[in-house]
Amino acid sequence: MLLVVGLGNPGSDYADNRHNIGFMAVDAIQRAQGFSAFRKSKFHGDMADGSVAGERVLLLKPSTFMNESGRAVQAAMTFYKIRPADVLVFHDELDLAGGKVRVKRGGGHAGHNGLRSIHQHVGDGYGRVRLGIGHPGDKERVIGHVLKDFSNAERPWVEKLMDAVGAHFPRLVKGDDGGFMSKVAADMAPPKPDRKPGEDNDTEKDT
Repeated sequence: MLLVVGLGNPGSDYADNRHNIGFMAVDAIQRAQGFSAFRKSKFHGDMADGSVAGERVLLLKPSTFMNESGRAVQAAMTFYKIRPADVLVFHDELDLAGGKVRVKRGGGHAGHNGLRSIHQHVGDGYGRVRLGIGHPGDKERVIGHVLKDFSNAERPWVEKLMDAVGAHFPRLVKGDDGGFMSKVAADMAPPKPDRKPGEDNDTEKDT
């Protein structure tokens, strides 16, 4: 069994915040993979469940607010007897450009309040999917950056990224982190320009 956690803050006021891209990711997985509807649970959050690649997968969106996310994760892990190695957390990442994705297993929390809370409750042995939201360039502007909605200019790549995460999620379930990252990157790459009529691959001429 795999527990997949999306990090964010509950409530409509936060729904489109950059900080809530983890919620958006698990919503995309739920839609793409045909999971049950999200429902309130006794684990301090909303849960959905489904089966992917022959594995039962639980999706969790903590309702504790970001800095208490670990309470929800620990409660679900304890009830279902899930190991940290079988937990995967989707979260926003300032140190990656918007639309970039990296999968990491174990390691530090890098100051992320949601990850810090999970570390405190269950340790650091879980996996995380870092979803780039870009950095505002000044640490004094970070809080305002993450707690503001994605701009209209950002929305096209956000939607494209969510589609890619949902479509390629089975690779994560199978443990193919590299394949997941490659497939998402390919989906996010700009389209190659069409060749003009008469162009070919030959760059040399006979002499």
